[in-house]
Amino acid sequence: MATLAADPFPIELDLPALGLVVIDMQRDFVEAGGFGASLGNDVGLLRAIIPTTARLIAGFREAGLPVIHTRECHRPDLSDLPPAKRDRGNPALRIGDEGPMGRILIAGEPGADIIPELYPIEGETVIDKPGKGAFYATPFGEVLKAKGLRQLVFAGVTTEVCVQTTMREANDRGFECILATDATESYFPAFKQAAIEMIRAQGAIVGWTATTDQIREALGV
Repeated sequence: MATLAADPFPIELDLPALGLVVIDMQRDFVEAGGFGASLGNDVGLLRAIIPTTARLIAGFREAGLPVIHTRECHRPDLSDLPPAKRDRGNPALRIGDEGPMGRILIAGEPGADIIPELYPIEGETVIDKPGKGAFYATPFGEVLKAKGLRQLVFAGVTTEVCVQTTMREANDRGFECILATDATESYFPAFKQAAIEMIRAQGAIVGWTATTDQIREALGV
């Protein structure tokens, strides 16, 4: 066991049952010309967390603990993309359209892949998910069970959408969840702050929050 100096109060980590989940650090969200930019967002905000997220991933690898990556993407025939998702808003490009990095958020296209700076290494699990939460229509739950995990650290984007959705889903399934506050980001800084406060409100109602340095210290790396 190791103590993590988290908010709203410290949490004891069971290291053999601890894993890192890195949500949707994909080119379509983080690089210019992708889906995030087509919605009018400043991708530079998301790119700013790449070095910290890399340090967090390196810490888990050094500690010999599992790292799981997710990618939000859809089948080429769009059979898993409901109109309510494809048709929302007025973006310059929609999911499935041709973009600078291939078809937007389509499995197997360059833009849907994880950015090179955080790319999975051999043996790390990658979950392709058609929804915001990682449990929906994926084997994510089975993967966590097979790895014997019950505590999860979360990083990635965006804080208030895919990260928070997956944390809430995990919390409902009995996992203890920790958000790495400097390894997650939003296109809207106020949304990130609000999500952090919601997650740790009322005695960690969804989970705990901590910095990458605090998490690495608890891992002993």
